[in-house]
Amino acid sequence: MTETPKYAKKSVHRTYIEAPIETVWSILVATDKPLPFFFGAICDTADGLKPGVRMRMVHPNRKIAMVVGEVLAFEPPYRYSHTFKMTNLKDDPCQVTYELREKDGGTQFDLIIEGAIEGSDLHKQMIGAQDFIAKNLKSLAEKGKPAFSGTMVTVMSPIVAMMSKKEQRIENWPLEPGSENLTLVKEG
Repeated sequence: MTETPKYAKKSVHRTYIEAPIETVWSILVATDKPLPFFFGAICDTADGLKPGVRMRMVHPNRKIAMVVGEVLAFEPPYRYSHTFKMTNLKDDPCQVTYELREKDGGTQFDLIIEGAIEGSDLHKQMIGAQDFIAKNLKSLAEKGKPAFSGTMVTVMSPIVAMMSKKEQRIENWPLEPGSENLTLVKEG
């Protein structure tokens, strides 16, 4: 008998960014360059970011898919949500939502994680990455450059490519609908 997985509580990481909401949004949803706050990955889609479209975060060499998912919501400049599956892990996907609100002349950025299985490798890595993502997005929006941690990720990128698994090759993660499961499994 298979035990029903226990889902972790929703995790919200809130950061204030001293930049206009449009600036933060344009950095967050860029699809044409490596994004230091997304560990140097490039957001890749076949047809732009919009609900129902598959997306993947690919290594700058464009040979490795690091994360795959499906866009659930895309409401410029306030909300972007997608399923999130790390290609190096066997765990089911979770949901990631980025919410922006104008606040005190700047932008409140919320990074929300839900639907991850409690204690899974994906859940642990997602919780651990929230601060990294927020700090580097904030630094890019406010200063035009990533935080030191984002710079180091860029420097380490060739090593990450060498350490990737065969299963992470981009051809194993097509953008067209296929047999891989990118749909979020919801409790109950």
